[in-house]
Amino acid sequence: MATDQHVAAEYIFRSKLPDIQIPNHVPLATYCLERAAADPELGGKAALIDGPTGTQMSYAQLGVAIRRVGAGLAKLGIGRGEVVMLLLPNSIEFVLVFLGCAVRGCVATTANPFYTPPEIAKQAKASGTKLIVTLSTYVDKVSGIAEVMSIDREVEGCLHISALTQADEGECPAVDIQPDDVVALPFSSGTTGLPKGVMLTHKSLVSSIAQQVDGDNPNLYMTPSDAVLCVLPMFHIYSLNSILLCSLRTASTIVIMPKFDLTQLLELVTRYSISIAPIVPPIVLALAKNPAVLAYDLSSIRMVQSGAAPLGKEIEDAFRARLPRATIGQGYGMTEAGPVVALCLAFAKHPFTVKPGSCGTIVRNADAKIVDPETGASLPRNQPGEMCIRGPQVMKGYLGDPESTRSTVDKDGWLHTGDVALIDDDDEVFIVDRVKEIIKYKGFQVAPAELEALLISNPSIADAAVVAKKDDLTGEVPVAFVVRAADSHISEDDIKGFVSKQVVFYKKIHSVYFVDSIPKNPSGKILRKELRSRLSS
Repeated sequence: MATDQHVAAEYIFRSKLPDIQIPNHVPLATYCLERAAADPELGGKAALIDGPTGTQMSYAQLGVAIRRVGAGLAKLGIGRGEVVMLLLPNSIEFVLVFLGCAVRGCVATTANPFYTPPEIAKQAKASGTKLIVTLSTYVDKVSGIAEVMSIDREVEGCLHISALTQADEGECPAVDIQPDDVVALPFSSGTTGLPKGVMLTHKSLVSSIAQQVDGDNPNLYMTPSDAVLCVLPMFHIYSLNSILLCSLRTASTIVIMPKFDLTQLLELVTRYSISIAPIVPPIVLALAKNPAVLAYDLSSIRMVQSGAAPLGKEIEDAFRARLPRATIGQGYGMTEAGPVVALCLAFAKHPFTVKPGSCGTIVRNADAKIVDPETGASLPRNQPGEMCIRGPQVMKGYLGDPESTRSTVDKDGWLHTGDVALIDDDDEVFIVDRVKEIIKYKGFQVAPAELEALLISNPSIADAAVVAKKDDLTGEVPVAFVVRAADSHISEDDIKGFVSKQVVFYKKIHSVYFVDSIPKNPSGKILRKELRSRLSS
């Protein structure tokens, strides 16, 4: 049972689940494929299915394929600790190259294939990228940055994926991989500033996966009979860790979608009897409100994990009304945390009752505390403050940036997330908002996520975002960017009235800006900086 201890003026919070033995001395690829490798029956089942084409790869084939990639990397002269950039949409090739790098002792840095050439060049330079693996359509924008490899058609002056996938697996050199060797290098802005390379080690990722899916009562109960939807981009740590790697560890089948398309998603759920759907709030919203969903049988779905951004109670309720048999809940994490900090215990093998709006409880084998952002004082239950996490899953640090590392992970090993949270009497975590996104109205704190959940609960509103606008009298006031629902003619006054009836005076919306869409990153987080810049233009 979770406890909080007042030791040296610190309130420490832990999981409701008991700690487990974590095999974090085992290399990542070995650990992920351990279960399937030990059981011949599992070796023959599908590990990966490419949704659009139906192409499948079994666990036995996957084991051989990643050793081939490791051998191919060695033949290209890419050695232990050297960096390969995956500039790819979701694909079987993404999985092969990522795990092949892990086997070879290389480091995979992941990037959004829609990045501009300067953005790619900046990450490649910062990470020391030796090879960029991408689609032929993106070759032109990465030429000259590093050696380039295409995963589809052959391109003149460019390597082809066959150099890896057709190598001799018997020539994959043995590598003495250490737990603290970096295996993944995603880039994150952290709590503030420019994107930085987050050094996630074999130990970090093995620990994070184990915290989720290992033990007698896994926090995230996944089995070989599950088919898991992979529509979220693998270049984002949520998908890479909690979908791809956790699914491999549990010998589940992963159904891959290169990009989100609601109709195709619905068709794949029915075709492959998808049982687990890790998604983000905008997709939950589509499943809850889009009338097209009603034409499909989604009864195979037993679990829906929502992450990367807060999910409002109203959307949860609407989703449950439409898919009553599915368990829906939230998780919370941060790239630097490896990434999972808290996870819904309704997903456990022996589930717990979870409150709406909660993102679960702290993962096992980790400590958490809530601190006052102003004073740094440790806070007890039910008081909002900055979430801090400590455990074996936390990053090694930021690549080449010891100063940012020290400002994020303190001398006692606490990772300061920059997120405002509270932990209640039942050990459930509620995210209030980002420290830097809190709106200050005459000293009162206004959480954008709270107002956004309220706005989206209105059937005339398809999507919304709330940001701060400077105000001479109050300091800041909340303003809303709103996407009207189809055939809706809701007005600014309607919206202001709708909100003002349900919130205290300082949370009222002061202005409404109607837009065609809310800008978000691939993981579903609202790009508030972009919206704030519109206010000043």
